[in-house]
Amino acid sequence: MGKVEFDAAKEIPDLSSKVILITGGTAGLGYETAVSFAAHNPDRILFTGRSQSSADKLIEDVNSRFPNVAIDFVKCDLASLETVRSAAKEVLAKTKRLDLVFANAGVMALPPGLTKDGFEIQFGTNHMGNAHMVNLLTPLMESTAKRNGDVRVIWNTSQGYMFHPKGGILFDKVKTTQEDIAPVLASWGRYGQSKLANILYARAFAKHYPSITSVVIHPGISATGLVTNLNLASKLFVYATTMGNRLPPEQCAWNQQWAATAPLGTGDRQVESGGYYEPVGAKAKLQGESGSDELAERLWNWTHEELKGYKL
Repeated sequence: MGKVEFDAAKEIPDLSSKVILITGGTAGLGYETAVSFAAHNPDRILFTGRSQSSADKLIEDVNSRFPNVAIDFVKCDLASLETVRSAAKEVLAKTKRLDLVFANAGVMALPPGLTKDGFEIQFGTNHMGNAHMVNLLTPLMESTAKRNGDVRVIWNTSQGYMFHPKGGILFDKVKTTQEDIAPVLASWGRYGQSKLANILYARAFAKHYPSITSVVIHPGISATGLVTNLNLASKLFVYATTMGNRLPPEQCAWNQQWAATAPLGTGDRQVESGGYYEPVGAKAKLQGESGSDELAERLWNWTHEELKGYKL
């Protein structure tokens, strides 16, 4: 992992006229990024989540510190594709431009389960939900890029993608609970598959939509709700495997903030579409199936086929 250094006050530029969407903005990294970006004068911040009370807390926090920044909550459960479609419609009704999208929301190491649409719960939430939201908003991002230039999608993954099962994405089992996905720590195998999907899809998106910068980041490990809500065995596994590498929540949000605002290019501390970055701004080598262009394209086509019944 790269050296964790980032000065939000100095490195985030003025965001005047920018419109930002954060999935999962009611807590953790999404909350931290919303507050951090509000300090730089964006035109509007939109954020999704499931909890109205948590959303009210963020809105109150931003309004008290940055009263000139418009901030709106869009209720959304990424585990329901119909809910995602309704949320996307609401976003489109609120803004005529969209400059930054953070595919930030996610779940981790959950017990076996399915989404409302029948996908394995982690794959359905982390990949299908975020991909669906981004896909529905892509025409607006394209038109924004055509008029105003720099438009970016930041996808959150995890180094946990390396727990993915052999073969990467088990397409024939995606609509099952996948309780047999790994002989040990099955919940982490399912999580790794979903995080692998985030990487592959971000890379495919960069290829299919060259006018939009698409990058995927590992934020680091912090004791956010993703960790504190785990069962005891999974919590101990996280603490044991990340000893000495855990970060405070505000620092875990730095890498996505950097990726959204750093200069574009291929040099040091620059952002390249299709790239994978570890904290902060360190371009990392893809391992296992994550570097497979063939698998990325297969996932892209498969995802679009599955989502075609949920268009606007």
